[in-house]
Amino acid sequence: MPSARTSAKSLFVAMLISIGCAPVPIKDVIAKPSNGFLESLPPMEDFGRFDSFMDALDKACDLVLSKPHASVVGIQDPELAQRVADEYCAWLYYASDEKYHMSMLTNQSDGDEALTRKKTCRLPASVDDPRFPAWSIKYVFALHNHPFGGPLSLSDLKRIIAFANTHEWVVDTKDGKVPLAMVAFFSNSGGEGARCDGFYQYTPETRELVKFTQTQGEWFREDIGRVTWVDEKSYKLNEKLYRSR
Repeated sequence: MPSARTSAKSLFVAMLISIGCAPVPIKDVIAKPSNGFLESLPPMEDFGRFDSFMDALDKACDLVLSKPHASVVGIQDPELAQRVADEYCAWLYYASDEKYHMSMLTNQSDGDEALTRKKTCRLPASVDDPRFPAWSIKYVFALHNHPFGGPLSLSDLKRIIAFANTHEWVVDTKDGKVPLAMVAFFSNSGGEGARCDGFYQYTPETRELVKFTQTQGEWFREDIGRVTWVDEKSYKLNEKLYRSR
């Protein structure tokens, strides 16, 4: 049973949210503009340059989940968790310096969360990095977090396929070919102490859905299955049918 003090605190937070406050700037995050949506993202120059995409994903996972309300799995009240949860998204890309880079984050939503009761992050289709020619930027991973820790949704799978029709399905790197993929980071803990426990990944080129978990600094891969599309609103995974609601 939650204490009276805890319940009062939760109620107070909910009241603040319902009243509405001016958004507080968040480091590394570009908010949705008042007159539409972001069409591109600038680079996160202090993120670093990485020789391997796995090292870049490792750091990106920690960074994204460190943002406010990026993980709310510890909040017992589902309505409060839904209200405070936030989803952030960004691009991980390969540039002409043969390194992996990350764009700034955004937490702009699709705008229909009140109706769908789902958290979303609308990722711009491109990165505007003045350090490199636009043609040389190769998009590798569309990154975001899942505040509730769940797997990739049907909309996640469809979105990366849409990006695959805009960008290359497979890009050439100094270490070989790397396919475009959707990545969703998750944590088994919440709040400011949320840690990177892993991520789900879907690759349109191979239709593979996999899960990576991190234990004591080591990454372990679990093959979940291969996605077979039935139509635009449903797919099969290991013979089980999934359909959007």
